[in-house]
Amino acid sequence: MSDSFKIVNLGLPKTGTTTLTRALRRAAIATADWKIHRRQSDDESLIGQHLGTILYQDYFQSGDPLARLSKFRAFNELSHAGLKHSLWPQSDWALLEAIEKHHPETRFMLNTRSPARAASSIMRWGNMGTLRLPNTNVPGLPKGYGHEEAQLARWIAGHYAFIRRVFAGHDRFLEFDIADEAAPQKIGAFIGTKLPWWGRANARPAAVPEATPDLQPELTET
Repeated sequence: MSDSFKIVNLGLPKTGTTTLTRALRRAAIATADWKIHRRQSDDESLIGQHLGTILYQDYFQSGDPLARLSKFRAFNELSHAGLKHSLWPQSDWALLEAIEKHHPETRFMLNTRSPARAASSIMRWGNMGTLRLPNTNVPGLPKGYGHEEAQLARWIAGHYAFIRRVFAGHDRFLEFDIADEAAPQKIGAFIGTKLPWWGRANARPAAVPEATPDLQPELTET
């Protein structure tokens, strides 16, 4: 088994993706998360671009969604939930299949969280639940839906079901619950790298609104 295989996480926002990114980076795995920052690349065509945008640009340009992302081993928070449009590569089987075609040793992961808890977190995270999701077309959540927690929870559960179906029997796929105490051990065994850190990143107290602008915050290592 090559130690340079790609790692692609298929989770949704507010389901523990930031925790996973921090854990991978603490394990010295170069991880692209949501957006490429200047400190991460010398390629001017990537800087400031959302990861989902890059994946689709390269998919339609060359067939390989990771064509310009060779510097990175892991890819997390693939989606971009904007005010005018949304990109959800983790829900696009054609794009995922293209990644596997060009990088056949890729390992895919799905981090899960209770749909109800994730929906509640989305509703408290800036304008994601009040504006961005209800006003754009999202796979499984068409425009006009997503302004209620129950609708968001159904959408989240549907995404989990989709990933489980398309990766059923896949020998390079791992699903884990972000709240599972054994999650870091499972992930470490799956990717062949021990995770030196595991915790809660990007969390907010339940009673405090998760105020943030339309841009997701960068990780702060502590």
